[in-house]
Amino acid sequence: MSKRGWLLLVAVGVIWGVPYLLIKIAVGQVSPVTVVFVRTALGALLLLPFALRGGGLRVLRGHWPAVLGFAALEIVGPWILLSNAERTLTSSTTGLLVATVPIAAVVLGRVVGDRRPVAAVRWVGLLVALGGVALLLGPGAAADDPWAVTQVLLAALGYATAPIIADRGLRDVPAIPLTATCLGVTALVYLPFVLVGGRQPWPGTDAVLALAALGIVCTAVAFVLFFRLIVEVGAARSTLVAYLNPVVAVTLGALVLDEPFTWTIACATALILLGSAAASRRGVGERAADAELAQHPGPAPGTIDAVTAGTAVTDDGAPVPHAP
Repeated sequence: MSKRGWLLLVAVGVIWGVPYLLIKIAVGQVSPVTVVFVRTALGALLLLPFALRGGGLRVLRGHWPAVLGFAALEIVGPWILLSNAERTLTSSTTGLLVATVPIAAVVLGRVVGDRRPVAAVRWVGLLVALGGVALLLGPGAAADDPWAVTQVLLAALGYATAPIIADRGLRDVPAIPLTATCLGVTALVYLPFVLVGGRQPWPGTDAVLALAALGIVCTAVAFVLFFRLIVEVGAARSTLVAYLNPVVAVTLGALVLDEPFTWTIACATALILLGSAAASRRGVGERAADAELAQHPGPAPGTIDAVTAGTAVTDDGAPVPHAP
């Protein structure tokens, strides 16, 4: 991997690990709905020039049902669920629970009809990661709010489902116009709720800066960098950022917010990351089943199919990163 590739990889990995911290700061002073609206509105506006250069709404013609479904499962639902959950959960716990997306992807793949053989290492990885989740949610653990935990796991399920919609209905759709549109749709969804909520006390400087950073850095800039990362190193290697996110979330939670970092959390972190990595690996049988697909031309660079590579994991089994 080139030096530029490594820099982009680290940058995106860190940037997409920061939102858990920023969301935690923001929801302490403004409503979760406001957090999602401000973030998506800023992101959509900043990505608009790139989207127009990439074809604008014209490239989405005929794909609107899939676009709306993808937006609902990738942004509209998960971002409000995560923001609401962080009112009671620590940012580090939230980041770790979102890291279970590969687990949901393995199970969901069987549910939707993927009959390719699943390597034993993936089932072992699934069990190991579930053990990490159980440790994180056990008696006396940091995640002691069942409803908040449920919301995060529902968000993870959405993240695992959205790429399936992208694969089936959004092949060859340019990624930047799709992303900008999904952000804009999300902002429009939550605008009425912000207006109905009436005037709220003006948040403090820390919350304002957190909201600005969420929209500008963690959304608009992050997506642009991520798609450049894919061009630089390929879709498979770009998914390494998925393993950096929770580490950054846990580290920042402990250093900045003084969240507890116990041996339980350390062990849960290791189990979830190792299990997710194993659950994302493809065995010999799966690689053989994919060999036929490899004979066909790959997706065009910059399209959503190049990002999702057909499933909730890329064609070599690595998990698709998601902006939290």
